[in-house]
Amino acid sequence: MTSKTDNRTPQRRVHLIRHGETNWNRERRAQGQQESVLTDRGIAQAQALAAAIADRPIGQVFSSSSVRARQTTQILFPGRQTPIEYCDLLREIHMGDWEGRLYAEIEAADPQQFRAFWQEPHLFTVQGAETFEDLQQRALKRFASLLEQSDAREIAIVSHGAWIKALLCHVEPRPLAQLWHPPVLHNCAHSVLDVYEQGSLHISLYAGLPYPTDKLAADSDASAV
Repeated sequence: MTSKTDNRTPQRRVHLIRHGETNWNRERRAQGQQESVLTDRGIAQAQALAAAIADRPIGQVFSSSSVRARQTTQILFPGRQTPIEYCDLLREIHMGDWEGRLYAEIEAADPQQFRAFWQEPHLFTVQGAETFEDLQQRALKRFASLLEQSDAREIAIVSHGAWIKALLCHVEPRPLAQLWHPPVLHNCAHSVLDVYEQGSLHISLYAGLPYPTDKLAADSDASAV
């Protein structure tokens, strides 16, 4: 896999979309694979993105089975005759007993692993949680299987911050230690992977910005998962 610029016409295109803002994003509460729901702002974010991609010939949609992703998907593709498949393997990183707890509480109880999660993700190890390597391998395996499964020239994957970051981190490529480096993957961030012959990949859009880009903002918002 590669993200080097390619002047050829891509054979296929994959739209990677993070869900809209949730009540737990707003509360700064760890979500992981627990359920939360879109806020009014999250609904508006999804509606705005739906208008922006309305003319894209997306032939199939794959969505995380989490409620927040399902809500986002239903807003993004209202009334379309587009096949939608919901999948557990597109869910967010499993965070063990961190899930459902406020980030401030987690940081106070386990500052070393809290720091590892956000600043040294390759060192993150919490009992019952996935490592970022586990997550990346899950994302890569599912991504490859979706490309094989679908014949659509353009597909959309509606997923989560860490899931999408892990996939893009591999494509760039960058080490897992730099997974949270900019660009910021904000709520309803839209990224695009172009697929070329023999499976080579190029990131053409990263969180709404042409890639590569110098317009990068610091990724310091501890509400990505």
